[in-house]
Amino acid sequence: MAREEARLSKAEKHAEGPGEQRFKSSERRVLARTKQQAIRRVSPRDSRRRVFPRPRTGPRHRIRPAPSPVAPAPYASARRPRTAARYVPSGPVKPVPAQNVSQVEPGKMAGMPRSRNVPPPPSSRALAPVHRRIVECTRCPRLRTYCQTIAREKRAAFRDEIYWGRPVPGFGDPRARVLVVGLAPAAHGANRTGRNFTGDGAGGSGDFLMAAMHAAGFANQPTSRAPGDGLELIDAFIAAAVRCAPPANKPATREIANCHPHLVAELAALPRVRVIVALGRVAFDACWRLAAGRGVAPRPKPRFGHGLAYRSDGFPAVIAAYHPSRQNTNTGKLTPRMLREAFAMARGMI
Repeated sequence: MAREEARLSKAEKHAEGPGEQRFKSSERRVLARTKQQAIRRVSPRDSRRRVFPRPRTGPRHRIRPAPSPVAPAPYASARRPRTAARYVPSGPVKPVPAQNVSQVEPGKMAGMPRSRNVPPPPSSRALAPVHRRIVECTRCPRLRTYCQTIAREKRAAFRDEIYWGRPVPGFGDPRARVLVVGLAPAAHGANRTGRNFTGDGAGGSGDFLMAAMHAAGFANQPTSRAPGDGLELIDAFIAAAVRCAPPANKPATREIANCHPHLVAELAALPRVRVIVALGRVAFDACWRLAAGRGVAPRPKPRFGHGLAYRSDGFPAVIAAYHPSRQNTNTGKLTPRMLREAFAMARGMI
């Protein structure tokens, strides 16, 4: 049957004249041109090409309806532009007057609740002016620039916190008989929290020191994480030889000398101190400069070594100890037992 139809269609083709054959070929060309124009309407970018590929049918190439005069025109692409979420206050907005930070009571910033990154207030009237001068100190431009840069850039883990970023005063019991002297605030520790040996993280120098002091009865808890964590020192006070965080934890000699008057003033405001625990060589040397200021200059010069104790007339006893930095504690140079023994010695000397 199929052969018969093919033979008949071939016979009809030969029977047609040349004019009819030309008409059919031109009709095919018109249909092909119409198909190409339809392709151009679907994909305008392809109209510049010589070869017309198959039309694209993805969501970006669909024919969109013309915008109505009332509704806004649709976006040019399927992806809408990103817009920031607007803050919509839940109640009336009260303007906050601009105030100088130095004029605001610590922990009571204008229009804000108490911040946890504020050092504890002075514990006595004698310490209050001393701490005010420490916080306002600008004697070391390099250290001030470094602390402010750290407070502005922050660490990723503390990006939502407000850094203290200023010189750090000491804290503790105003009737302390034991004075603990450290090196300097850590860049993201005390420089962030405003309290010495606070904010170094779990297992950091603050926790290492407080564990030893707690074992000897000088602290009510074995950790130091943040101001307002409930830590209270008992018969002890913590200060530092340098009050600003130094780059690479290495203050210059001139910067140590600039901070020395602050340590002198704090010791003068603590009349009951009988023992000084010096954490590290820099703190150890600072203690003997304190002694020299009171006319005490032992000969030969005391040697630094962990667990060594020195007594002298007219000046508190000095106990040398390694600094509880991670470099010393992680390498085993300073162990928890070694630091506990140093504070047990201080307990026995008061």
